[in-house]
Amino acid sequence: MGDECCNEPSHHVLYFYPQVGCPEKAAARIREVFDKFYLPKIDGLCGNDDCGQMSVWYLFSAMGFYPFNPCGGEYIIGAPQVKKATLRCRPTPSTYTSFTVIAKNLSEENKYVKSVMLNGRTITDWKIRHADIMEGGELVFEMAAEP
Repeated sequence: MGDECCNEPSHHVLYFYPQVGCPEKAAARIREVFDKFYLPKIDGLCGNDDCGQMSVWYLFSAMGFYPFNPCGGEYIIGAPQVKKATLRCRPTPSTYTSFTVIAKNLSEENKYVKSVMLNGRTITDWKIRHADIMEGGELVFEMAAEP
């Protein structure tokens, strides 16, 4: 992935991989984008983040899922880049839930998703629904060094 592949459309394309049966390619490329194009320095952000899409891509991808079709109500599973993240959700005006993402064994070497479970149920289609997030619970990734 060269420097020319570092803007909004090319970030989005990485989430085609799980949908065509190649989640390991998504995991490798997502890690590469994080390591090469989001750095804590003056010129550390590549491309043009004029509308915030790249920042949103970063946040979702760090948690391990992405709204591939923002109007579809589903998120495509990628590969988390943080060990733990918790979202505070508000499914109704008077209720709150917590949705926690945990990446077990995540490390520089362990960038591939071995398995993923939502509230104790194995995810096999590489998707979760927005409603799943709003209901709260845990999305648990088991990470490994090999696909």
